[in-house]
Amino acid sequence: MNDQLRRRSLGAPAARSILLTVLGEYVLPRGEPVWQETLVAALGALGYSEQAARQALARSVRDGWLESERRGRRARVHLSAGTEQLLRSGAQRIYGFGKPWEWNGEWLIVVLRVPEVRRELRHQLRTQFAWAGLGSLGGGIWVTPHVDREEELKALVEARPEAEVVSFRGRIGTLGDPRRVAQEAWDLDEVAELYEEFLARFRRAQPSAPAATFRAMTELVHEWRKFPFIDPDLPAELLGWGLKRRKADALFRDRHDRWDGTARSYFESLEDDVIAPGEAA
Repeated sequence: MNDQLRRRSLGAPAARSILLTVLGEYVLPRGEPVWQETLVAALGALGYSEQAARQALARSVRDGWLESERRGRRARVHLSAGTEQLLRSGAQRIYGFGKPWEWNGEWLIVVLRVPEVRRELRHQLRTQFAWAGLGSLGGGIWVTPHVDREEELKALVEARPEAEVVSFRGRIGTLGDPRRVAQEAWDLDEVAELYEEFLARFRRAQPSAPAATFRAMTELVHEWRKFPFIDPDLPAELLGWGLKRRKADALFRDRHDRWDGTARSYFESLEDDVIAPGEAA
């Protein structure tokens, strides 16, 4: 389920994808259930029809992302344990990502071998390695300058004894260029283009009304949450476009700080509006 959740969280803003952003940004910090109608209204404010919103919620409950409890004619929904864990780790990654860091030149190198008959397992592990920020050099060789992610990978592969995984730590010698390695392991040109698009889009955004601010804030977070997974967070010396990332990070934090209070107040107003005066919860 976690892989499906991750794919949805990074997808184009279909109702279920944007729902995960709403859950992570507004529901997770509350620490308590919300009315199903609140989420329907939130998706409505983001441009989705009531039918699309209800369908997204129904599928999310069916797939175990959310759990529902009837309260009279309405339902309260809360995050399942798996969804809460994913969103918490995602939040840590989203808000801790983008800051400059010093690199000592050491790489984590991982060699992955999976039997040919287990192609599904190979695909699953490759996807999870990519989620963890590793880049592929082909032939089952994966690399990252974040050597601390070895523990994360260890937890992944220990549950899959069919896979043979060996990790090394080392530096590039006199043969080879670290920048060339980075260019081969990741599609850095595509990431740079996505940063340009992010900057162009949110530089212009100037919402004023609460509903517009809620929409801008949610779309800002939804777009930014992709970068910790598609940008391997390489040190500056391996990038030719590190300045773009720093500018995008600064823009994200500035807009988030500006819009956060209004967007959260708007979401809470949707929750307050679900129960009409005099109606029992």
